[in-house]
Amino acid sequence: MGRLFRLNKNILLSSVLILLYSLPALAGDAARTGMPVDGRSWWFWPIVLFFVTFVMGILAVLGGVGGGVLYVPIISGFFPFHLDFVRGAGLLVALCGALAAGPGLLKANLASLRLAIPVALIASTCAIVGALIGLALPTQIVQIALGATILGICILMLVAKKSELPDVPQADRLSSALRIYGVYQEASTGEIINWKIHRTPLGLAMFVIIGIMAGMFGLGAGWANVPVLNLLMGAPLKISVATSKFLLSITDTSAAWIYLNKGCVIPMMVVPSLVGIMLGSFIGVRLLKVAKPTFIRWMVICILAFAGLKALSKGLGF
Repeated sequence: MGRLFRLNKNILLSSVLILLYSLPALAGDAARTGMPVDGRSWWFWPIVLFFVTFVMGILAVLGGVGGGVLYVPIISGFFPFHLDFVRGAGLLVALCGALAAGPGLLKANLASLRLAIPVALIASTCAIVGALIGLALPTQIVQIALGATILGICILMLVAKKSELPDVPQADRLSSALRIYGVYQEASTGEIINWKIHRTPLGLAMFVIIGIMAGMFGLGAGWANVPVLNLLMGAPLKISVATSKFLLSITDTSAAWIYLNKGCVIPMMVVPSLVGIMLGSFIGVRLLKVAKPTFIRWMVICILAFAGLKALSKGLGF
């Protein structure tokens, strides 16, 4: 516990130092970097972005959602940033959280490489296609589609159920051929659980859509990965959540390279966003012990619904 506390303390200190060190280097031409030109000092919007993403990081942990799914609709709806830059930063926000969690989940034998590799191959390829589509379409069309997607995510969060250990009578042929199965120990009970999956072709087909949406909107895809892995394919909930987190480190990397290559990733937005999300996440983990999950979940759904409506109205020109 002492080592974990020292590690978190070092990460927090490093994050603050990165932000302080980076701010002078970010002071460039606002028009060249894509920041709003509104007569304010160059540091105004990065500082506002830092505080907003700090709160966002807390809510993401308490609400059980990824930072990317909150970041893109809120920042694009209420900040004067171009949608392309917001999507590029949103992918990096989701990517950093996944990279931080991935090694530990693999070491704990919760994230399954056998399950992740075929899914990641499909999702990452489709994420590249989605990123190219999103950058090619008019911004208004993408904004309308983003708003509709966010409202769909709200509905999914309201109606989707979770199953700790889904009933999978028999593995299908494809999952057997790919050897997608595993064993893990449930820490709360000490029980050894053998798991397998079914409906693999349908599940892989769903990740085509998930990958395209992740690249097109820069949302990450944890909100869709877990229901497909858990409810459709029958992986245990913990395996689904951990594998989904690991998947983001592959899927989002593929899409992020497209935005980076197109010049849609700028330090003026990315640095304060990443540091704010990281610091907020650490606070959120501590508050999780005393917070009421139901209230936080409803609050996150309401925020997402409001941001989705804002994105729709912005795309429609209202």
